[in-house]
Amino acid sequence: MSIQKEFVLRYNLDGHVRFEIPARICNDDVAKAVTDGISEIDGVYRVNLYRGQQKLSIRFNETVCDFKTLARQLFDLLADLETKGALKPKPVSTSARWKEKAKAKINNFKVTRWAKEKFGAAKETVQAAKVITRLGMKKPNAFMQDPEKAVISFLNDILVLFLIKLHWNDITQNWLLKPLKYRYEWMALFYLFFLLVRSRKQK
Repeated sequence: MSIQKEFVLRYNLDGHVRFEIPARICNDDVAKAVTDGISEIDGVYRVNLYRGQQKLSIRFNETVCDFKTLARQLFDLLADLETKGALKPKPVSTSARWKEKAKAKINNFKVTRWAKEKFGAAKETVQAAKVITRLGMKKPNAFMQDPEKAVISFLNDILVLFLIKLHWNDITQNWLLKPLKYRYEWMALFYLFFLLVRSRKQK
């Protein structure tokens, strides 16, 4: 039986799918190859493979990649990895196998999964903040002329970034699809950008 037929769909709703996966996919090296490949699919923004539970969770933007497209690319990815032999677990020692099982059990704790998700979100926010900081440093004269305004502008950028990140799933999966239903949210969003642009205008 091909590896694709061993993937059993358990959940599919609102840009989130979960599969029950075969045990050989849960090997450390194989799991990394599979998750790395899925992460490169356009529209996919989060991949979690729970080796202890033999589950694969994928979150994706349906406006960029619908379920059929995701399933087709996942099928091709698994076929390609199987052809290359990347789905064959490498032999490991008894001690390494014990450590892998212990690590899998720890990663399956709810607290551990929650902490990893929050750490990933915080890491993305920090990286974005670094980008904003670099952009701000390209205009040192503005900071020297009016430090207070420069700091406020920087904090405004961070706030907007945080709000967009917080509501990104709703924006792409609900607000864009049903603009009239979420008209008040769109009004708040436009007003936020209006205030942001207004604060940047020279007096």
